[in-house]
Amino acid sequence: MLRAMDSAVSGLRAHQNKLDVIGHNIANVNTAGYKAQSYLFKEAMYQTSTASTSGAGNDFGAGGVNAAQYGYGAMMGSIWVDMTSSTPTQMGGLTATIDGEGFFMTMATSGDTVSIAGDATANSEAIKGSNFQYTRVGQFKIDSQGFLVDCNSNNYIYGYRAIENPLVSPVKFDTTSLQPIRVCNAQTQNPDGSYLMWNSKDNFQIETDSDDIALASSVKIDSQGKITIGIKVKEPVLDDQGNATSEYSEVTKEAVIGQVAIAKFQNQEGLTKAGGSYYTASRGDNAGICIPAAPGDVGEASLITGYVEASNVDMAKEFVDLITTQRGFQANSKIITVSDQILEELVNLKR
Repeated sequence: MLRAMDSAVSGLRAHQNKLDVIGHNIANVNTAGYKAQSYLFKEAMYQTSTASTSGAGNDFGAGGVNAAQYGYGAMMGSIWVDMTSSTPTQMGGLTATIDGEGFFMTMATSGDTVSIAGDATANSEAIKGSNFQYTRVGQFKIDSQGFLVDCNSNNYIYGYRAIENPLVSPVKFDTTSLQPIRVCNAQTQNPDGSYLMWNSKDNFQIETDSDDIALASSVKIDSQGKITIGIKVKEPVLDDQGNATSEYSEVTKEAVIGQVAIAKFQNQEGLTKAGGSYYTASRGDNAGICIPAAPGDVGEASLITGYVEASNVDMAKEFVDLITTQRGFQANSKIITVSDQILEELVNLKR
């Protein structure tokens, strides 16, 4: 068979793969948080007909000979992910986009607690050894069990839990572990009909007259990733001397229940796409060390609240690539047609 036909077949396969990548990019032009992919070609193997030689081996001998090689077409070099941040799109509600590098940390289960009390390497091993899924899409909600989850797959949002009394400012967070952020995990009813929200792990309690498991009249997130809920609290009425009386008044207060964590990687292009705008990492991959951080810390990206990151697909670039790839596919198809005509001529020599 002709080498040209083999080269053309490899070219067809390579260009078909690139068309698949372009089609996937265009399909996700309006997918929040989507990162465009680029397909790169590389040469296929070579057959050496004449090796490179240096001639007679002295200054006055014959000239050397360059190598003569036949190539066997093209193949996939790599599929590169463009992690460039895209334009934030205003959504409102409990949404946020990361203003810089980093990913929200989510998990399909809520029972895992990941310790990050060690050094950077140990913390990275613990995080990458867990079942985290990372995303740039910050669309959140409170589920029926009081957990903060994302709107895509109801994955639990991990971060730092508030400790002690969340009504006291400044709020303290447990930064030694990554945990799912939850408003509360139990409640009891008082004799007067009000409810007592309490969290057995963090040992704080807040009185409220609502039996809603989320116990939040409002939920918001700020630029530092702090999740704040509005709750109704009963406080004693003070007399003229400032002493508490037996009467109570109902006031609405804000309580910070946790802080969303963001994960940064040495090489974020080394993450693996998992569909649904999620990425995964594992020990031994090319993503490098994972560093968890709180948004807004020194040197860390903050959040833009009320916005969601849009897709970074450039339609103009994709259509130009589509045209050139289509022409490349047609050219390789033409090589197969010409090779077939040559083979036909060889067969006809027998007639």
